[in-house]
Amino acid sequence: MSEPHDSTPTGPRDARHAWARLRRAGSPRPSRSNLLAMLLALALGFAIIAQVRQTSLQGLETLREDELVRILSDVDQDGDQLSGEVRDLQSSLELLKSRTTGEQEAQRAAQERLDALGILAGTAPAKGPGILLRIEDPQRLVRQNLLLDAVQELRAAGAEAIQVGDVRVVASTWFADTEGGGISVSGSEVTPPYVIRAIGDPNTLAGAMQIPGGVTATARRVGAEASVDIRDEVEVDALLSVTTPQYARPVPTSTP
Repeated sequence: MSEPHDSTPTGPRDARHAWARLRRAGSPRPSRSNLLAMLLALALGFAIIAQVRQTSLQGLETLREDELVRILSDVDQDGDQLSGEVRDLQSSLELLKSRTTGEQEAQRAAQERLDALGILAGTAPAKGPGILLRIEDPQRLVRQNLLLDAVQELRAAGAEAIQVGDVRVVASTWFADTEGGGISVSGSEVTPPYVIRAIGDPNTLAGAMQIPGGVTATARRVGAEASVDIRDEVEVDALLSVTTPQYARPVPTSTP
């Protein structure tokens, strides 16, 4: 009967083989399960890092999708409201500009109208191109009808402002002969030489004074001498004193 085999190392060589088997048994062996476990560990690490970053961020990144949609809608509504306010402010600005321009234009037109009425009424001085009619009458042969004819001819020729001597000629101006051989213009006596200033188209006014049988011809016929001087600027500075009506009152304008 044979004796059982004894596997216990009995020498140095057997001892070295035993230690090598132990090292191989303790070292990890590459297998599918080991690789899967490694991949899971890496994925878990990345997930933990991403979660840490996400939780550390503040603001919109922490909100849900529905909350982001609501915030975006609110922003759009605020933007529309601000755009509407901008349009309203721009409209108000344009209205103010147009109203200011309109008021300034109305004031300018009213001032021009007032100046024109002042010239026509004789309450404002005037200057412009025109003529200067000078009648020399040392013997005082000229009567009031000659000065009246001169004024009427000048008006018909388009004169816008007329002055006889130191008297402004307006619609109510009248002429009369005085007892001493002089001429009264609306109560103010004028003496030779008679000087008439008229503002208007110079050539037209001068032509009206020099027509055959007109003012200059009539002055020469009675023994006086008349001359017409065309000027680029004639100044009519005599003003009419406006008196307050004693009985007349303006009629109020009826509103529809």
